[in-house]
Amino acid sequence: MEGEINKRKRTFSTAFKQEKVKQIESKQVTVLQISRLYDVSDTSVYNWIKLYGSCKQKGERIVIEKESEAKKTENLLKKVSELEQLLGQKQVEVEYLKKIVEFGSELTKTDIQKKYKSRC
Repeated sequence: MEGEINKRKRTFSTAFKQEKVKQIESKQVTVLQISRLYDVSDTSVYNWIKLYGSCKQKGERIVIEKESEAKKTENLLKKVSELEQLLGQKQVEVEYLKKIVEFGSELTKTDIQKKYKSRC
């Protein structure tokens, strides 16, 4: 209860709000980071942006959003594709090595694979 009373009494200077809005607009920090760091609601931070943001004078609206789910999915699919490519390369290497073992077995007339497995 006491924390809530102190929270309501707090005020931030105009200069402080303007500085934080500049940091948000230059993508140094996010609204969520400011909100958590200074224990202020994200609605208040959005109000600061509305009041002190660079788009205020132009009559434009600034939209600040988190990385979308579509972008995250796109990044994950790209990573899966890269990993599948690496897996394919490794499979080709394995097949190549198997052929070398077969060829070596034919040349030496011994079962190299069997001898190798017995040593492990």
